[in-house]
Amino acid sequence: MKFSNIKQTLATIKTLDDLALLADYSFVDTLNADPDAKEDGIEHSSRQVFSGHYVPVKPTPIETPTYIAHSKTFFKELGFADSLATSPEFMRLFSGDTSQLPKPLRHVGWATGYALSIYGTEYYQQCPFNTGNGYGDGRAVSILEVVIDSKRWEMQLKGGGQTPYCRGADGRAVLRSSIREFLAQEHMYALNIPTSRSLSLYTSKTETVRRPWFLNGSYSKDPEVMIEEAVAITTRVAPSFIRVGQIELFGRRESKKEHPQTMQELEKIVLHLIDREYSDEVDASLSKEKKVVLLAREFRNRLTSLIADWIRVGFCQGNFNSDNCAAGGYTLDFGPFGFMDMFDPKYQPWTGGGVHYSFLNQPQAGERNFYMFCKALEQHLKSNENELQELHKIRDEFSQVMQVKMMKMWAHKLGLKTLNVELLNELIKLMIDTSVDYTIFFRELSAVPDNISGLKKSFYDNAINDEKILIAWSEWLEKWKSLMNASTPESREKLSEKMKKVNPKYTLREWFLVPAYKEAQKGNYSLIDELQEVMTNPYAEQSLEIQEKYYKKKPRELFNIAGVSHVSCSS
Repeated sequence: MKFSNIKQTLATIKTLDDLALLADYSFVDTLNADPDAKEDGIEHSSRQVFSGHYVPVKPTPIETPTYIAHSKTFFKELGFADSLATSPEFMRLFSGDTSQLPKPLRHVGWATGYALSIYGTEYYQQCPFNTGNGYGDGRAVSILEVVIDSKRWEMQLKGGGQTPYCRGADGRAVLRSSIREFLAQEHMYALNIPTSRSLSLYTSKTETVRRPWFLNGSYSKDPEVMIEEAVAITTRVAPSFIRVGQIELFGRRESKKEHPQTMQELEKIVLHLIDREYSDEVDASLSKEKKVVLLAREFRNRLTSLIADWIRVGFCQGNFNSDNCAAGGYTLDFGPFGFMDMFDPKYQPWTGGGVHYSFLNQPQAGERNFYMFCKALEQHLKSNENELQELHKIRDEFSQVMQVKMMKMWAHKLGLKTLNVELLNELIKLMIDTSVDYTIFFRELSAVPDNISGLKKSFYDNAINDEKILIAWSEWLEKWKSLMNASTPESREKLSEKMKKVNPKYTLREWFLVPAYKEAQKGNYSLIDELQEVMTNPYAEQSLEIQEKYYKKKPRELFNIAGVSHVSCSS
């Protein structure tokens, strides 16, 4: 099965009619619908879904939608006119109203189920039925697939209303979390890290929901009050939204023989994943068994590279369950994420995440997700001992591959051809002892300084006056300079340029986001526009005004403040 990519972009996509010509619904046309589903998509209450790859769901539009933002970068890449984002027909569709669509666009979208594993342990109690048959897209509804310039994009409404997987919730996303996700996805892309993308962001002028949140200035780890918040829909876009948890769901069903079509459904979703995400790496003429083995190897390569990149820029996913791990190997689900301020190996922005999903434990968390992925794939190879052994070898070598990627990443951050482990270990200890800003430190190091004066910009508290610490830093800097291959002004400048391409100057810190969504609640979206401009150019120097505003350490009074230094699971 090979999807046709004959559709091409128009010169400029100016209307919904133009976009409709590019529609190609591979997921729903190739895979199985839930046989118990209603064809009209009126599936807005929690129930068990026993089989099928998706449930047809008609999204629930938000009331009186109003435009906040669209990704100018992504619109340009797709060939969309900027005016499209504020056109009535586009706004209707991407705020959830599918009642008035030109053909061949469809009025019914789809939601998918998936399994949940937390750090490699299967969970069922998160499902209201304790069976795993009620866990999936509770408020995310895919509404469209298009092929543009031979690239396939699936478009999904986050906050698009209730689905059978909503577990009794209201199916909505609030303005605050929608702003975070909208800005974070495009920032991640600008950091040169594989990610889902942001298309548009709309909020409602009238519709609100109640959510648990923190009191102003609180240090609490748990939400303390219920607040009224405006709802919003952000459209996220990816080649597919197939998750490790989806493959895992069908693997579990096959292992338990839950219905007669379990093996067929597992095979179809795996082959669909290969065709959607890995067609360039996996030869279509190979046997199913060899395809499965190649899929595992290629996914391991992507996942290990992704995690190393997260650590390179100080990003912590926060909730790296199998259902939040894209099987295509890119960043997905910007819920309780965070970009680190002060360096801390155990940094965790989510109050419910624990050390197992903390910053430097992300390689181990990724390995647990990969283990569950391979466990599902094993179902294909029961009678093929050679391929099964090869799959196990690929699985068991994850940590070795991850270590190689990490060492390469640290070498690049430090501007070295090969990593000196002793130098790195000394640096990590110094960063912890000194309390340094992770992003600012590596950006200042990228200037290839003669002494530590520039590095002091990243020091918190009284470290700049601690003679013992300053001597230790000077000694470390000399060791670093002795290892780098840059002895002339020209070579130092070249090295600096190279390091600045991997060490961003700007990252999307939570304390930058808080003022933006507070202003947005008042109807002022200017800070969202400003952050989009700054954070889609994270490696550039930018203006002096921007540097003074966004290239600085987190104020001490904001540390440990709820909703700024840590968040609950995103609403």
